[in-house]
Amino acid sequence: MTRTPGNMRLKAARLAAGYRSQQELADALGVGVRQVRRWESETPPWPQPDVAQNLTRLLGQELESLGFTRPGGATEHTRRTVLTATGAAAGLAAVPTQAVVVQPATAADDYEAVTRAHRRLYWSVAPATLHPSAIAHAALGCALLPETAGRTRARIAGALAESYLLAGRIEFFDMRDADRAQQTHLCALQAAGEADDPLLGSAILAHTAFGPAWVGQRDAAVERMTAARTYARRGPASAELMAWLDAVEAECETRCGNTRTALHLIGHAEDTLARGSEHDSPEWLDWFSPVRLAAFKGNTQLRAGHLPQARTTLLGVLDALGPTEEKQVTVVLGDLAAVEAAAGEPEAACGYAIRALDQLERTWYATGMERVREVRRALAPHQYEKCVRDLDDRLYGWSTTVSALAR
Repeated sequence: MTRTPGNMRLKAARLAAGYRSQQELADALGVGVRQVRRWESETPPWPQPDVAQNLTRLLGQELESLGFTRPGGATEHTRRTVLTATGAAAGLAAVPTQAVVVQPATAADDYEAVTRAHRRLYWSVAPATLHPSAIAHAALGCALLPETAGRTRARIAGALAESYLLAGRIEFFDMRDADRAQQTHLCALQAAGEADDPLLGSAILAHTAFGPAWVGQRDAAVERMTAARTYARRGPASAELMAWLDAVEAECETRCGNTRTALHLIGHAEDTLARGSEHDSPEWLDWFSPVRLAAFKGNTQLRAGHLPQARTTLLGVLDALGPTEEKQVTVVLGDLAAVEAAAGEPEAACGYAIRALDQLERTWYATGMERVREVRRALAPHQYEKCVRDLDDRLYGWSTTVSALAR
């Protein structure tokens, strides 16, 4: 006997939406797999109203486009045509129909692959070069979303949120454009909501706390951190993510002059990492590690005036940083220079600052340059000493000055 292909429209829409098996779709709908088998048969029964609504939502198409035949009476397509014609005759707007899915499930694989590549490239590619690519990739994601449904749509939305988050990080940390970063992070949060990814939402919200903290608006920063922790609880969140949230809040408190609170938060983060958790960290959480936490701690100790402790912490961080962490190296060198400047050791301070400038010539990082400029301001009492003048020659050399102004 010849085997009939069954309801190929529904099967194709299921696969395009990212549900590789009938069981996966059944689980998403909360029905038995036998029900999905009947729908994919040659004569699929019309679904019950509540299930029908969820099915069209997950697959992004009307039931008749999915191969179902409405029992007795006009088809949905005919009904919509009549309503549209009636509305047009009455001067009303046309009744919209649901979008038809046109992208296959592989679109999510391909889109995520580029997002992962951008994530890795951030650590080596100049921000001015990578940023336009990240924004263009986000624009592509926005165009793909209406053409997908179900799991495929959720995956693309998650990768889109990460792309916007990357662009916002570049805008804030590398380009020092806080207003633009805020708008980009808002787009990231909307995409994370579309993906229903609370952990990614938590990370985005935490990044939005940096902006107000940098200008001393503690209440706004704390409010955003509260929202970030709320989303993390919906997780499950890993120990690394929870410790990073502590570190972000610690930096916000440090920027607002509350170093005692900041050191308490860092201590809590260290305890969290030591305890660990059964949950794995998200793949995108590549900007945090125990070494990065120690860098947070060293900066806070510096701003708290605990100079010997800060020196010890930061030297340990410098030794532990890997070869791909050039941007963090410039920040740590800048902090070590600040420690020596505060300790009344201008030659040592200038030595670290010049090493930071050497690194900045290879890998630009606006946050690192900001650290060096803070050190130079702290060295004002020693500005006529040779070591400080040598630092000025490097700080205001042609290449460094042009690079700084261009960004």
